[in-house]
Amino acid sequence: MVTETGARHDPDGVDVVALGESMVTFLPSRPGRLADVPSFDRAIGGAESNVACVLAAAGHTVRWVSRVGADGFGDHLVETIGSYGVDVASVRRDPERPTGVYFRTAGDRATAAHEVAYYRAGSAASAMAVGNVDLAAVRAGRVLHLSGITAALSGDCLGLLRALTAPRPGRPLVSFDVNHRPGLWTDGDGPRVLRDLARGADLVFVGADEAEEVWGLKGAGAVRTAFPGPGVLVVKQGERGATVFGRGRALHVPAPHVDVVAAVGAGDAFAAGFLSATLRGLPARDRLRHGHLMAAAALTVPGDLAVPPSRDHADRLAALDDRTWGTLRLGPGWTRAAAAPEEVRTP
Repeated sequence: MVTETGARHDPDGVDVVALGESMVTFLPSRPGRLADVPSFDRAIGGAESNVACVLAAAGHTVRWVSRVGADGFGDHLVETIGSYGVDVASVRRDPERPTGVYFRTAGDRATAAHEVAYYRAGSAASAMAVGNVDLAAVRAGRVLHLSGITAALSGDCLGLLRALTAPRPGRPLVSFDVNHRPGLWTDGDGPRVLRDLARGADLVFVGADEAEEVWGLKGAGAVRTAFPGPGVLVVKQGERGATVFGRGRALHVPAPHVDVVAAVGAGDAFAAGFLSATLRGLPARDRLRHGHLMAAAALTVPGDLAVPPSRDHADRLAALDDRTWGTLRLGPGWTRAAAAPEEVRTP
């Protein structure tokens, strides 16, 4: 059965299933080159698990499906993601392959000084395949959330995503975040593969900048022309906001002004906010606004994951009139505050 949100209702399932790799992240204790940082703080990072954690913190039932090593880092990932309220029972342990890890500098990813050192080659998650993943558990949600990162990890992972995005009776609503990572596509197949996977999804998230980088598409309208099939297409346009395309219509909603601490995890948080509002059957404007609010929560903390605003708090902000929404400015700590007048100020 399909609900008014477009997501299949399964009383025995969960709201969202997110499938993909998560890694242990090491965040620097101070700014500077990796060569100069004396120590790191441990955290977690992974596009799909980030979405899962934010959705669970927002009150949804969520399952994360993946593979991790039979090691301490795998323990940390499963325990930490589970602590958000995410169902991790379908995460498989690989006795032969390690859990992926990475280190990064404190700088903004958009700057030339930013460094990331990945140690994920041959990771447990890269061995995910149709034959070793519980497909029933994967398909038991109203929404199945995937990203292009998984497709780039290995041929088996790509085969798994092709199977999950293929048309089939009773398929959950498939949400796909393009998440182009150039360093993972060493064979030059990235643009073609990501295009095919996006065309097989029901709901697609893509950044305007990455659409231009990957496919040479300039502007949200050009992206929709190239991808007319997905029922919902969301083009993220950074500080300018985002545009959602439905059947025969488009809507742009500006982003609030944000005092950015670190530009990490914002895209995943945006997807979680949009999916949460979609599951609740909210109108298109509010879906985009909830996406912007969740992204603002991530942008105002140093790591990938932030404490999201309460549902009531987010609903009140999303319901602001256009003029007041345009003056909204959000800084560090805003998610923990009540929706008070001082939150809304001119930039």
